[in-house]
Amino acid sequence: MAPETPGPLPLQPLDDPLISIIMPIYNERELIREVVGRVRALDFRKQLILVDDHSTDGTWDFLEAEQQDRPETVLLRHDRNQGKGAAIRTGLTRAQGDVVLIQDADLEYRPEDLPRLLEPIIQGRANVVYGSRFLGSIKDMKPANRVANHLLAWMVSVLYGQRVTDEATAYKIFRREVIEAIALTCHRFEFCPEVTAKVLRRGERILELPVHFEARTWEQGKKIGLPDFFQAVWVLLKCRF
Repeated sequence: MAPETPGPLPLQPLDDPLISIIMPIYNERELIREVVGRVRALDFRKQLILVDDHSTDGTWDFLEAEQQDRPETVLLRHDRNQGKGAAIRTGLTRAQGDVVLIQDADLEYRPEDLPRLLEPIIQGRANVVYGSRFLGSIKDMKPANRVANHLLAWMVSVLYGQRVTDEATAYKIFRREVIEAIALTCHRFEFCPEVTAKVLRRGERILELPVHFEARTWEQGKKIGLPDFFQAVWVLLKCRF
């Protein structure tokens, strides 16, 4: 990717844009068929970039079959498990769309929210859009996770000068020129604080819109934990100072 350069990208509308959807995937055999199907059903031009982070539960077998005879689909696989951030960085190397968005493979978020989130970028009203759970609806999020999310959002607001309600949301959408201009180094879940910090340091504004969210448990396959909160705090401080 290109080195980071200062200054926001001018706002401009996009005519029938191609949307690159990067989906980092790790051991999601139970849900991957449904999430891919729901994403494919969305009514916009899309490039689907499926990045398997060395799944060991049969997910890869489904993905190999899913890619066949689908020229709009790019299938990539890590030779060892590296983390969500690394999978996103791998996906970015193949993104061709005018807009790039991140779609998790766990269905905590509703893919059907995506067309509404894309509208401000397509209309030229924003270059970066986040889907905020705290402006929308939340189901089954544990109190500790709520506190951690609020603390991270507060840190972003204080350190970077823009009020943000949901720094850790999975639904992050960018004009491709914005995300390509950011030098990412993340490997795991620190993608969220790193990209947020570097987008704001470039002078971009993040537009937040409400989304639906239904949390899942560790038993259901949730992978983020307390160490990732402390890593996010460190990344926000490091990128600022």
